[in-house]
Amino acid sequence: MSDTLIDTTGTVPMISMTGVAKWYGAFQALKDVNITVNKGEKIVLCGPSGSGKSTLIRCINHLESYQEGQIKVGGMVLGHEAKSIDAVRREVGMVFQQFNLFPHLTVMENCMLAPMRALKVSRSEAESRARQLLARVQIAEQADKYPAQLSGGQQQRVAIARALCMRPKVMLFDEPTSALDPEMVKEVLDTMIALADEGMTMICVTHEMGFARQVADRVIFMASGAIVEEAPPAEFFSNPKHERTRKFLGEILGH
Repeated sequence: MSDTLIDTTGTVPMISMTGVAKWYGAFQALKDVNITVNKGEKIVLCGPSGSGKSTLIRCINHLESYQEGQIKVGGMVLGHEAKSIDAVRREVGMVFQQFNLFPHLTVMENCMLAPMRALKVSRSEAESRARQLLARVQIAEQADKYPAQLSGGQQQRVAIARALCMRPKVMLFDEPTSALDPEMVKEVLDTMIALADEGMTMICVTHEMGFARQVADRVIFMASGAIVEEAPPAEFFSNPKHERTRKFLGEILGH
């Protein structure tokens, strides 16, 4: 099991990115990215479209490969070999913009599948854990429905529960509310806020600046594949240092 490969005690950073660079052909998507995330920290990544935010977090669990630098999760180097990738993916949960639920499986079956296959837990244990987490995201009554029978907000909460069923030590969120109708955004953000309050280490790509103010320990602003500014929310919103940050906040906050 991955426990022996990744240190999740908090004695080393949960995530460390050093000099990370990535290209798509001639286009450089990430430029010399350096980030350290300690256990229990909540980080919000923001920036204009195409700034590299989603690419960055997708590199953390090797959904995207990187060409330069080093990524460590719990002190273990994330290389390109299957062993390290599998170990990291067991510890790092991810929630996407699109819900990515299996349409032919019920909510319960969606939540049970990965623990049974990847962690080799019994069906009864997987079901018990799934019911517990569906209740935690306040959607227990939907357990026997199929994804198409749920609202977008409900589907995203199922996606969060499904990720949590793997007992991750880190959660990555890639624009988790951007595909939702406005009235459904709050229920998903409330679920994420509750998760943050319980001490989950989180990196969240989002334009929800209210969430960033309330939850983030640090806000990181990216542009053109590089980190432009990094600060606690109070400082980030009241006294941004860089012109690009000020322009972005002016556009997104309307002032």
